[in-house]
Amino acid sequence: MMIKRLLIGSLILLGTLLVLLLYLPAMRPQPLPMQVQTTGEVQIGGPFTLINTRGEQVNESLLEGHYSLVYFGFTYCPDICPLALQTITETLETLGPVGDEVMPVFISLDPERDTPEVVASYLEHFHPRFVGLTGTLAQTTAAAEEYRVYAKKSFLKDADGVETGDYTVDHTGFLYLMNPAGRYADHFSKDATAPEIAERLRRALAGS
Repeated sequence: MMIKRLLIGSLILLGTLLVLLLYLPAMRPQPLPMQVQTTGEVQIGGPFTLINTRGEQVNESLLEGHYSLVYFGFTYCPDICPLALQTITETLETLGPVGDEVMPVFISLDPERDTPEVVASYLEHFHPRFVGLTGTLAQTTAAAEEYRVYAKKSFLKDADGVETGDYTVDHTGFLYLMNPAGRYADHFSKDATAPEIAERLRRALAGS
């Protein structure tokens, strides 16, 4: 009789545990969290299709086989852009013959005004090896997005606060160093000086 009671009690206890497991969510086995795989590579840069100053269509393969210094700006920029391009010019001159291994690239954020001819004329004031790129609005916008560059047209106003129809382009001012595979290697702020950039480039070139 005692054995029978113990058996019945055990069955009741087992049944209770099964009910708890089935109907209490907190006691149900929880799925394992998703495993997120990271490459550790900064996602800056990528495919693009643009037009060079000779009117030829080019893509991201332009950056392969050498280091590149890539800057996004516009030719009507009154201060930040010309200062950045002058810094790039001084950087390459500081490097001397080693600088020949680095391609300076200017990509327009204002294709409505920056035709290939306008970009070519603008770059005559800077390093002779500068490569200038522009394109349609869709093309330049896509390229900027690949490089995480912020750009927004901002219309100018007169003394009475009325828009004049003229505009500027607000944009980020980073200078990107791309490696010989055309991938992101480093970046420099708008306050970086030519000697600072040259020194970091020497280290990059020495390690390549």
